Amino acid sequence: MTAPEEQPVPPLVADDAGVETVTPDTVVDARDAVQVEQFLDALGVVERRDLYRAILGTVVHLAEERTDALDLKLASAALAEMAEAFRVFRPYRHGMKVTFFGSARTLPDDPLYLQARRLAERMAAAGWMVVTGAGPGIMEAAMEGAGRERSLGVNIRLPFEQGANPFIAQDPKLVEMRYFFTRKLMLIKESDAYAVLPGGFGTLDEAFELLTLLQTGKAQPAPLVLLDVPGGTYWRGWQQFVADEVTSRGLVSGEDHALYRVTADVEEAAQEFLGYYRNYHSCRWVGDLLVMRLHVPPTRTQLAELNRRFHDIVVSGAIRPTKPLSPERAGHDHLDLARLALRFDRLHYGRLRQLIDTLNDLVPATAGRLPSPPPDAPG
Repeated sequence: MTAPEEQPVPPLVADDAGVETVTPDTVVDARDAVQVEQFLDALGVVERRDLYRAILGTVVHLAEERTDALDLKLASAALAEMAEAFRVFRPYRHGMKVTFFGSARTLPDDPLYLQARRLAERMAAAGWMVVTGAGPGIMEAAMEGAGRERSLGVNIRLPFEQGANPFIAQDPKLVEMRYFFTRKLMLIKESDAYAVLPGGFGTLDEAFELLTLLQTGKAQPAPLVLLDVPGGTYWRGWQQFVADEVTSRGLVSGEDHALYRVTADVEEAAQEFLGYYRNYHSCRWVGDLLVMRLHVPPTRTQLAELNRRFHDIVVSGAIRPTKPLSPERAGHDHLDLARLALRFDRLHYGRLRQLIDTLNDLVPATAGRLPSPPPDAPG
């Protein structure tokens, strides 16, 4: 029987960031393959040639289908924006980052502004970088708290709002974008944690999209804090709505509420972020196995308890220790870390979050501990 790590990759697969990628065989016809290979040779491309082939194959198909000019402009601009954002973030990819979302209309004398500034300051002091949309309000508060050196900005060009805030303006760690969808991709993709403060339609859109990505496994598991001020009613009212109109109808499961934490305490929010990576490091799919990387493995007794408590999300077999599997070894993917493998049902991500919390509870809380960063998405 073929080992899980040696199974052929299907044409359409999801990597461990939840981003679907097309294998090159599906996009480059045989008649175009020679030209694509010659082009890559001319550029001196050695690594990740399969992914470059896939991108170039998509371009070939766009040309063959005589794609409409407006569609081509959209595709070209979106790819150019992402390429620029990748360039800006690349030097900081291996550091821990938290993205702040919230209203651009929050004024500096608003208690919410102070909350955002305090949390960003706390995370920067712990060695994290802060990512925001680079505008005013909550975004400016977070960057003020983190300081220019620890701030990364992804601004949106709008005709009716001011540009980047003074704490990131003209900084090389700022990228400006035309499209909300590319901006949102970078704000989510590049971070290891998320803080959402009260805001308008845009903030609610970002909060619900984050929850959707976490609930469906289309984003790496990560901590999400909905932060208010002491006595604030914004997130309490939101929770009441979700309980009365969403959960009660069975539209989300009770376990899905494990995907986020509501708090008005800055230190509790910081500990939610820091504690999440206390033992848990990251996870990735290898064949049909979900591999979870840990700083400290469970004992035999603890492993038995994990299997007892979380058997409901294991399709077959058990949660078991494993050595690095061959794709991990090939990519030198944090080979020093302990691992657990399970055939996760790819459905109950709220329960998976509870499993991560349980794994973190195996290690005593240590204030200020900085874990090694999660890896880049595998090639």
